[in-house]
Amino acid sequence: MDLQNEEMSKRLLDMCEGSVEAFDEFYGYYSPFVMQVAVRMLGERMEAEDICHEVFLEVLRRGKQYDACRGSIKAWLAVMTRSRCLDRLRRSQRIQYVEEDQLDPAEESQEEIVISRLEREALRAAVYTLPDAQKKAIIGSYYAYQTQRQMSEAWNVPIGTVKSWVRYGISNLRKQLERQGWAGTAERREQRHE
Repeated sequence: MDLQNEEMSKRLLDMCEGSVEAFDEFYGYYSPFVMQVAVRMLGERMEAEDICHEVFLEVLRRGKQYDACRGSIKAWLAVMTRSRCLDRLRRSQRIQYVEEDQLDPAEESQEEIVISRLEREALRAAVYTLPDAQKKAIIGSYYAYQTQRQMSEAWNVPIGTVKSWVRYGISNLRKQLERQGWAGTAERREQRHE
């Protein structure tokens, strides 16, 4: 853990114990980042301010659950902010999913690039925690672009077994990603590969 993250982790624990000074320092350090992510996703400053408020209230409630082994505080806040923004966009029915290959990389902000990378890392880590058969089926389907019939023939197992492995693998991925705050990640990846 880098020194800045270590220091802010201490502030996080202190503020969860009621230290106003620790909260002021933590908020002052991270609120510009949270606002930047929220404004970029929502396009409206007032809504982004609401999200920022919600995120820091959640940080106060769940701050003791932060685990530095799973990533930096900045990454944790980015996931939380992104999740809140997506929820708000869904509620207002303004979200439009764009295929990744339709995005112009020059138009992506630094925050979007970081969040995309974090999302991919979370998905990769989740895939590798699946039971072996499910992992093999998910990797075959989504990364090696094999059909279920091709996998069935290559592995000499019934196609129904392969379908079950894929179905259960996707279900397990969804649960893991939702626990991490990446709701919707598995569904979007699944839709792109149908």
